[in-house]
Amino acid sequence: MSSRDMNGAIPVLRGRVQAGAPLAPFTWFRVGGPAEWLVRPADEQDLVALLAGLPAGMPLTVLGAASNLIIRDGGLPGVVVRLGGAFGGVVVEADGLVAGAAALDVTVAQHAAAAGLAGLEFLSGIPGSIGGAVAMNAGAYGAEVKDVLDWAEVATAGGIRRLPAADFAFAYRHAALPPGGIVTRARFRAAPGDAAAIAARMAEIRAAREATQPVRARTGGSTFKNPPGHKAWELIDAAGCRGLRQGAAQVSEKHCNFLLNTGGATAAELESLGEAVRSRVLAHGGVQLDWEIKRLGLPA
Repeated sequence: MSSRDMNGAIPVLRGRVQAGAPLAPFTWFRVGGPAEWLVRPADEQDLVALLAGLPAGMPLTVLGAASNLIIRDGGLPGVVVRLGGAFGGVVVEADGLVAGAAALDVTVAQHAAAAGLAGLEFLSGIPGSIGGAVAMNAGAYGAEVKDVLDWAEVATAGGIRRLPAADFAFAYRHAALPPGGIVTRARFRAAPGDAAAIAARMAEIRAAREATQPVRARTGGSTFKNPPGHKAWELIDAAGCRGLRQGAAQVSEKHCNFLLNTGGATAAELESLGEAVRSRVLAHGGVQLDWEIKRLGLPA
């Protein structure tokens, strides 16, 4: 067998390679066009082989839980990597745990709670996966990944590198990864705690989310970053955008820093609605909102 598949662009892998794969079913918004190539590596070695064998200039996108993402209606060119079961393990240790990039944040919080480890409860309030949480320094309910990360392993074309937390130069919703690098595993610090207190804190976070956020809707989480000294939702509300619609896209009535696909929305409608909100907030309050949701791909 040659070292590349039929089209000559993708190295032959042990994992699954699919051309023209629909991506909308993977995203929380349920919108977006196809991947030119969807690749699901079998394991870390397979992922490194992919990175080492891709032609120079081939676009590469990593798709995690896709909970904070709009994929545009024309889809994603190049290779889209989705990490599966081999990257989903969680190993509990005495003073922390090691989680694969595909493990869901809430699953990691549950493992910590079951082991009586405190300090990771906030992860139960973040609707994503560990790889994405590290890559964007995810946070909620008073804590961020940077507060609890010991190290993360990152796949590059040269192999797997274990990097201490300091190497990621964490900032608000940002981490500096090696160029072309993909997070594969991470270790989080935690401390033995009172099991009842840990369970109570997680229940409190779950109740707060359900009371204030449209958690059962087709949404993408927080749409805009909180500007310094402001809360994005308050600015959006003050600018009269609560419930604003474009086509089947709507600003949530429950939490107006959330956009909703009310059924049949396109990515273009969601993005256009977001830009309309930004314009109104700027005109009303003089504050520029920055997108927290990533918008990737080509228009239709």
